[in-house]
Amino acid sequence: MTTKQSCLIGLVFFLISYLFFSKLLPSLSESVDFAHWFNLIGACFLLSFNEVFPKTKTNKVASVLTTLGIIAHIGLCTIDFIMSSYGNNEIEKAELSQHISNSPLIFYPFVAVGPSLLFLGLALHAFTFIKTETLKSLMVIVGSVAVGVSFFALKNGVLMVLSCALFVLGLGLLLYVPRPLSKF
Repeated sequence: MTTKQSCLIGLVFFLISYLFFSKLLPSLSESVDFAHWFNLIGACFLLSFNEVFPKTKTNKVASVLTTLGIIAHIGLCTIDFIMSSYGNNEIEKAELSQHISNSPLIFYPFVAVGPSLLFLGLALHAFTFIKTETLKSLMVIVGSVAVGVSFFALKNGVLMVLSCALFVLGLGLLLYVPRPLSKF
């Protein structure tokens, strides 16, 4: 499997996870949290984007942010897997949620800030193409901001999926920008 194929697999899994999160795709099973499994697998495959983009100073910073964001996604998915293991026990879920909210060493890196670093890192990767591939870069940048706004502020599942689709499409198109000495 090439690095480019890994990127594409990550994008597909990531988008599917957002279809589950938005409830546009119904939950296929009560015993398996498909949304978080697709998100976890997709985020891990998105690590490949650190390899396909040019190695500039900006992209080195973007690679660090992307990697930290992926680590945070892994942590957040783990927290959500634990949360879903409580089933319908809303009291236990509320207690765990309160505990996480009161633990800055968990809350900030894995819930509040960390997962956004994945979007920030990939948007920064895309920003390096702003002069030559303006539309594709803006799709990623605007999509990444819109995912956050639609999820946290508006709590709108449809807008979240559309934002994620814009983000994913922009990154997918940037994979096909001709680059000298490309590894893929």
